[in-house]
Amino acid sequence: MPNQKPPLILAPAGNRDSFLAALAAGADAVYCGLKSFSARMEAKNFSVAELASLTRLAHDRGTEVYVTLNSLIKPDETDAAGKLLDQLNRWVKPDALIIQDLALLQLAEQVRFSGEIHLSTLAGVSFPMALQLIQQRLGSKISRVVLPRELGIDEMKAMAQACPEGLDMEVFVHGALCYNVSGRCYWSSYFGGKSGLRGRCVQPCRRRYTQKISSRQSGFRDQKGRFFSCQDLSLDVLVKLLLSVPKIRAWKIEGRKKGPHYVFHTVSAYRLLRDHGNDRQMKKTALGLLERSLGRTGTHYHFLPQRPQHPVSIERQTASGLFIGRVKRGTPSRKGDGAYIAPKEALLSGDMLRIGYEDEPWHTLRKVGRHVPAKGRLNLNPSSRVSPPIGTAVFLTDRREGSLEKVLSELESERAKHRVGEVAPSDFQATLFQRRGRTEKHSDAFELHVKRNPGRKISSRIGIWLSADNFRVPSGNLQSVWWWLPPVIWPEDEEKWKAVIHLVLKKGGRQFVLNAPWHQAFFTSGGKRGPTLWAGPFCNLANPLAIRTLADFGFSGAIVSPELSRGDYLRLPKQSPLPLGMVLSGHWPLGISRILPEMPGTERPFTSPKGEQAWMRRYGSDTWIWPNWKLDMTAEKKRLLKAGYRIFVHLTESLPKAVDLKKRPGRWNWDGNLL
Repeated sequence: MPNQKPPLILAPAGNRDSFLAALAAGADAVYCGLKSFSARMEAKNFSVAELASLTRLAHDRGTEVYVTLNSLIKPDETDAAGKLLDQLNRWVKPDALIIQDLALLQLAEQVRFSGEIHLSTLAGVSFPMALQLIQQRLGSKISRVVLPRELGIDEMKAMAQACPEGLDMEVFVHGALCYNVSGRCYWSSYFGGKSGLRGRCVQPCRRRYTQKISSRQSGFRDQKGRFFSCQDLSLDVLVKLLLSVPKIRAWKIEGRKKGPHYVFHTVSAYRLLRDHGNDRQMKKTALGLLERSLGRTGTHYHFLPQRPQHPVSIERQTASGLFIGRVKRGTPSRKGDGAYIAPKEALLSGDMLRIGYEDEPWHTLRKVGRHVPAKGRLNLNPSSRVSPPIGTAVFLTDRREGSLEKVLSELESERAKHRVGEVAPSDFQATLFQRRGRTEKHSDAFELHVKRNPGRKISSRIGIWLSADNFRVPSGNLQSVWWWLPPVIWPEDEEKWKAVIHLVLKKGGRQFVLNAPWHQAFFTSGGKRGPTLWAGPFCNLANPLAIRTLADFGFSGAIVSPELSRGDYLRLPKQSPLPLGMVLSGHWPLGISRILPEMPGTERPFTSPKGEQAWMRRYGSDTWIWPNWKLDMTAEKKRLLKAGYRIFVHLTESLPKAVDLKKRPGRWNWDGNLL
């Protein structure tokens, strides 16, 4: 790699021991979150004082530290986010922030943050022209973009070719895969009441679902499986292909909920593959480390376009950890019900086991208290109220080897020299901005019904989803149409989208709803009077500072995130610098995926363990998943109108014959809170 620095190995850390393990393994950088505003709130994460001491230790060893503030920020949280950022800047001094919510750009400027800012994969930067727009609109504010996991090597090369000077890229090389595109998944909010965009995902895609399929012998039968539970991404020896791609500055390992064993093994493996990838013995050692890292089984996913691997296999287990045996049943005793395992390999004192899957009633964790030889006997005496049935899978999820424990102890002693006392509170208050121009009146408000197939002729105001495949522009009053772009655009479709948008503009289209800020790249050239651009609901806008950033981009309005609660909705219009719209009713998806599931039918319902039903349909390059009930807040329209909303959106999808809508309130987070 002449004249090019090798990419950084970027390690995850969800707790102190994992952070120290990353240092022990020689990570070039560590990324971690705080107790709030992190996209992995289920990890233990760090206090400001603890992170300050760890960062000083890391800097002493030449290791960078990135802090993830990549949660969606609600309207009443801008001060709290700013105070946290102010404390980080004064006490921790991280090398970079990783963000998805564009409010952090405004807050970072207000607290005079001294580090770099990186756009998270949750920000949805998914096609080459987007990188050029980021530099045009944001200049030096953004130093790095984390690419989606769904991209293959050729698409990464296309992104690198378009990436301007002053901007670089980061790619995932190992760790958990989400079925849906990052930043385009609302499944956990619908089915679990906790938002993945807020770092509280309950992982409904990992559950076991049921779908009725036709059978010649029995008419219909139930097929059950973890149809959406992905294996882990593992590029292993293929990472050598990344070494020749300019602009890829970091190789990212996912796993902030993992223990130090996983972190140490994966970082050590990818260092070997980066630095000694041509050495056969070193590659063998690296693969051995990955095999023993206690993650899921691995997949290359879309990395090789000529040999893509489907990330879901319903025949294989997709639980995290090393499978070490199944529950057997012996003679019950006063201390237990006789459940035990004969492990495939020796267990060490301190090993952590998981009995069953997280959605099974007998799921529990068990810490091993003594050495157990391979094929020996470990009585489980599980703490779960429900006894695991015979055959339940048991996984080794964390291990504390003596050698690693010794290194961690030495590093902890070294960290003690950097210990920080009580961190002073911040008195920071975010500066909000007044709305530009006139205030909308009730008479300015209107309803917008958004459809896929509007018919041949347009006679009234309507919203139309654009398609990059064989799209025909209808006739009629096209200036009354609001043209909707999809939630995600992939590199392979960029030229198609340029052609479709050019055609619509040529035919007189003037109003567009963009479902990622970066879609503005398709509209940066043209005549003096450009089209009217609104940010769509998939931009996940939830606070006035993020909306302010898009106002600076040149957007004319914004349709806010449907995940908000009553108080958030009613508060936001008074603070917003732009006129606002919202999704009032219709079919809002659980998520959008690039993966076509290995299920019998995309137009047939499937059912969760709790009886929730959903269905799928393929549009272009993506699979859309919808619940079989509608979002419906029409009863609150008067209140929302009074609050200041201008556009009320109704999203319409044609239902498959096999799907029946269920009558449910459809108010989502309106009566609760965005968790």
